Amino acid sequence: MLTFDERDLQAHARDFADRVVRPRAAAIDLSREYPHDIVAALVREGFMGMTIPVALGGRGRSFLETALVVEEMAKACTVTARIVVEGNMGAISAIIAYGTPAQQRLAAGLVLAGDKPAICITEPAAGSDATAMTTRADRRGDRWIVNGTKHWITGAGVSKLHLIFALAFDESGRELGIGGFIAVRPAAGLEMVYREPTLGLCGMPEGRLEFRDLEVADDMALPASNGYGRGFADLINAYNSQRVGAGTVAMGIAAGALDLALAFVREREQFGRPIGEFQGLQWMLADMQTQLTASRLMLHAAARSQGPGGRFPDPALAAQAKIFASEAAIRIVNDALQCFGARGYSKDLPLERMTRDVRMFTIAGGTAQVLRTLVAGRMLGWKLPQGRGGA
Repeated sequence: MLTFDERDLQAHARDFADRVVRPRAAAIDLSREYPHDIVAALVREGFMGMTIPVALGGRGRSFLETALVVEEMAKACTVTARIVVEGNMGAISAIIAYGTPAQQRLAAGLVLAGDKPAICITEPAAGSDATAMTTRADRRGDRWIVNGTKHWITGAGVSKLHLIFALAFDESGRELGIGGFIAVRPAAGLEMVYREPTLGLCGMPEGRLEFRDLEVADDMALPASNGYGRGFADLINAYNSQRVGAGTVAMGIAAGALDLALAFVREREQFGRPIGEFQGLQWMLADMQTQLTASRLMLHAAARSQGPGGRFPDPALAAQAKIFASEAAIRIVNDALQCFGARGYSKDLPLERMTRDVRMFTIAGGTAQVLRTLVAGRMLGWKLPQGRGGA
């Protein structure tokens, strides 16, 4: 059950989504332009940096509270929901959890002003196997020189704050493992060279970044006991919140699609009565609601597993929730479209956009197949191959 404060936050987010976000959703999709006006409104309403501690200017909210906001945004506009996820989970969470006070202040200031951080992991030849990355950071005196390519970077060309994961090498050329490095755009040596023409989420750029002798000051490497940068295990910890966020976006899209389907079957008449009176559709609706309820319960349980000190959700719970919610969302949106018959196939309805948007959530942030391996590994007491694991 939600507390009074949580229900109040949820109602606030729902009102904002209906008034400000929903009217812009179709235009964002058609224009493929990042919605800077919506971001400014999110900042004014306090929806960016909610999880940042109060001492750093944030709201100090939990991942569960963030998930409540994300669901309401996703019902109206997937791009806006993704911005809220990135402005409260993932890269910003990693820097707040593991960064130095100076790094925390830098990241908090950017996010609270409306920046959507970019977490730079995936490469053209290193997707699910992130440890196969070849981007490298070479130590040169009091700085690191970063070279390499990252692909499918959410917010490429828009984000200012970048958390780049690269193989670190000391001045003798000895490999140290994977470390995290903070860079702020614009920066010499950091360039977006290609934007993917994505199927959905068209207002959120996904692109390829190239680092050509990008200089990162030593105090912008995430700290660790060995002094060169945070390791891959910590990266995965930070990703658990992102997975809860991604699963919640998928669930929110499904909830919005079900709302549309329910309204339609109550009004649409065939054979002299509303089509919602036909048992075939009733069973579809019941299955959709059951899957939606189960998704929400799993995601909320994963969000509530956030450990002491505001770290990250349990890895297995986060993975299971994302697997179930993302796959259920595809089925729910597809069935919602089916309820509309031929009308559902028209671009005049938001279901067409929802169908395209929802498809990405079994892929990004950990494919459903890799996450199943993670869950099974936890059950068996095994770990995924870590490769160059770093610290």
